[in-house]
Amino acid sequence: MNDSDLGQGNRGAARTKRADARRNEETLLEAAAAVFVESGVEAPIRQIAAEAGVGTATIYRHFPTRADLIIAVYRHQVETLAEAGPELLETAATAHAALARWIDLFVDFVVTKQGLAVVLQSADPCYDPLHSYFLERLEPVCAQLLDAAAESGEIRAGQDAYALMRGVGSLCAGAGGSPRYDARQLVGLLIAGLRSGA
Repeated sequence: MNDSDLGQGNRGAARTKRADARRNEETLLEAAAAVFVESGVEAPIRQIAAEAGVGTATIYRHFPTRADLIIAVYRHQVETLAEAGPELLETAATAHAALARWIDLFVDFVVTKQGLAVVLQSADPCYDPLHSYFLERLEPVCAQLLDAAAESGEIRAGQDAYALMRGVGSLCAGAGGSPRYDARQLVGLLIAGLRSGA
């Protein structure tokens, strides 16, 4: 084995370590998101640690403050949703099916965001950039899905991505804890109503 082989081995080990670290962080963020929905953003860190199957020290090593964790959860979910749009356009049976599935994922995000709403609306400046980040990342993805569905003749052209996302958000916020209010069903009706023959 020569020095170059050793160097390649070290680089491969470093890549594996980075990939493992990313997966571990994603597991933590997904666990935190689930706990935030269930118990709110003030849930004990030990509850998030239990959900993720790690110790609390691991969470604090990745996210020294609760604000760090909240921001990371939000950004992780935005990125996941942004990446899902193009993937769905490639794999879904139709552009409208891709749009409907993406909106379903968007509903999941908005429900989690409701759990984050208290802190996101707080006076703490560390949360200020998140709304712009959300729009910058997701509005173009929604527009791409709408354009693809319009180009395929499945929906009426000229739909506004921002208005649609705002409407979906409003439908999700309207539940107010009522068991008779099914936001997902109403959002489904909204997306079905975009169809060109509707």
